[in-house]
Order: sequence, then C-alpha cells, then structure tokens
Amino acid sequence: MLTTGVDNLTGTAGNDTFNGYILDAGATGTTLTGADVINGGAGGVCNIKNFGFESGESISDLRLHYSTLGTPQYDAAGQICNAVLLLHSSTGNRLHWLSEPLGSELFGPGQPLDASRYFIILPDLIGHGQSSKPSDGLRTRFPRYRCRDMVNVLHLLVSQGLGIRQLQLVMGTSLGAMLAWLWGQMYPESSARLVPMGAYPLALGGRNWIIRRMIIEAIRHDPSWEDGNYTKPPTSYLYTAPLLILLAHGVQQLQDLAPNRHAADQYYEQLIKTVAQHDANDLLYILEATHDFDPSPDLEKITTRVLAINFTGDEICRPEISELDTALKRLPDARFVLVPATRQSCGHLTYYQPDTWKAHLAEFLN
Repeated sequence: MLTTGVDNLTGTAGNDTFNGYILDAGATGTTLTGADVINGGAGGVCNIKNFGFESGESISDLRLHYSTLGTPQYDAAGQICNAVLLLHSSTGNRLHWLSEPLGSELFGPGQPLDASRYFIILPDLIGHGQSSKPSDGLRTRFPRYRCRDMVNVLHLLVSQGLGIRQLQLVMGTSLGAMLAWLWGQMYPESSARLVPMGAYPLALGGRNWIIRRMIIEAIRHDPSWEDGNYTKPPTSYLYTAPLLILLAHGVQQLQDLAPNRHAADQYYEQLIKTVAQHDANDLLYILEATHDFDPSPDLEKITTRVLAINFTGDEICRPEISELDTALKRLPDARFVLVPATRQSCGHLTYYQPDTWKAHLAEFLN
C-alpha cells in the first residue's frame, strides 16, 4: 500500500520551511551552469517511510536525493506556481541536466527554463545517483521497483515533500520520458505540460527490449552472479552490456568516433569501463524497471498539453514505427516534433544537443 501521509515524509537541506519540511531555497544567480550548481546550488533528501511498491513489497526507508535551481514563486493562494520537474535517463543521475551544453542552454538567462523564472527540481530516480538502490546493502532483497513505482515516489517528493500542487512542466529524456508519459496518466491534474523526449507511449518491444533482455540474461548467467549475492563483482556480462549504449548513438556519430578497427576497439574498451562503474544489481534493476511500461491502454487519461520530441536517426525509438501515429491521435492536446538529423546528430542521445530542440520547448512554454 502506498503511504502518502505527511508524517511519513521528511526532507533536509536548504533554509526555508514549507508544509513542515525543509525546502531548498534554490540558487538565485541568473547565470547558472552545471558547475554553479555542483559548487553552490541547493540540494535535498526526501526520506519516505514504509513505502509500498506495486508488487506488494515495501521498504522501511526510501531515500530520494534531488537538487534545485531557481527560487519558488507563490500565487495568491500561497501555492508554488513556477515549479518544473526534470527526469534523467537510464544509468544517469540528476547531474545529467547540468552537463554542458544542456546546463547553460536550458537554465541560463533568456533560455527556455531560465533559472531566474522557474523553480527547477532535479531528482535522482530510484536506483540512480544518491537515491536508494540495491547496492546500498539490500542487494536482491531490495524491492523490484517498476516505472509506476518511480512515478509514485516522484509525486510524493513533489506534492508532500515540497508541497507543490501543480507543476508547470514535467520533462524527461529516455527513461525520464517514459516516466513523463506515465505521470500524465497517473497524476493528470498535477502538471500543466508534459515534454517526453526520446520515448513513445507504447510498450517496450523490438530491438529496445530484446537488447535489454540480453543484458539482463548476461548478468544473471555471469559465473560470479551467485543470485546477486556476489563476493566479487561479475565481469563477463560487461562485454555484452555496451550494446544498448551503441544503439543509442547515431550511426554517423559512431563512425566518426571509431573510423577504423583500432579506434573502434579502443572505444569498445572504453564502453566496458563505463559499464563497469555501475553495480551489476543496480544495472539489472534499472533494466527490469521498464517491465511495466505501457501507457497505450490509458492514453486518454492524459489531459494536459503534450510536446513529444523525438529524433530522426534514433535507433531506439524509430520514428517510422506504425503504432505511433495511432497512439498520438488519441491525445487531444499533443504535438509531435521529429527533429531532423544532421551529420552532428547523436541519434537517441540528441537530447544532449539542446540547440536542435530548445526552440520547440520555448514555443511550447510560451
């Protein structure tokens, strides 16, 4: 059972008290970049006691870390009226949004999410960053969280932890975009706008899911796995895990990164080292979290305005998938933008190139 009582939530950080919690006051500068936030921005922790997952499992203390940019503004009723929630992709964390050029081109002066105008919330999703995850100690005793659990926890952070009744925007990339689609169904009155980037409102299938399944099985069949209670980290699966990263790249981008066999071998070895930075249990849980993602049966529950942004050349979310047209026609107030590819495009990862899509976001917000 999902517990939403105020007594079960505590928050720490910042210097303002709101609704019985400590609320990040946020940074007040108008030239915020990733470095500004890391060095002096606001951050907080929301602790949720006895959180119940949709599987029936529960956890006594669920921790959700977040950072904020900007300062809350209040309407005549005393409600925060300028809040924005940004959700990162798989295996990333909240600092994803502060990498360059994302940070300066989204949050700087005159940019679409100018931090002098908006109160921007950047959480670490369950299983990511500094938020609760299997590698904290529970390993496979950590509850099997799914996308809907992630959305429920985020809603608790926003509504109870920060006391925000309605967000101006929920925007996400990849996994974060999947959660944005679900947010629109599960909590339609709690956000004025949705911007999912790099995810369709369809169940996972095709190459996307098959490659995830391959990595899941490679972890489970690793000789060192020991049902997740390994004494030394599994390593055999590392040679398969880069598949999903490779699929996320643009074809031309990958050719430019690895134009010959020697360069390709070096890049592959670099990817193995990148994957090895993630705990095997954490990665397994992240991949399996998408089991329940399928917003298509209840698309009509999304009543807010939607701007869905996708990218030509995205090999994970191919724009020609026939079911997409049918799904989008069921949304009364949705706009679909397909960003054309260039030689510099990064395929699925083009969301890291805000110059290609931020004008659409600015128009949507205005």
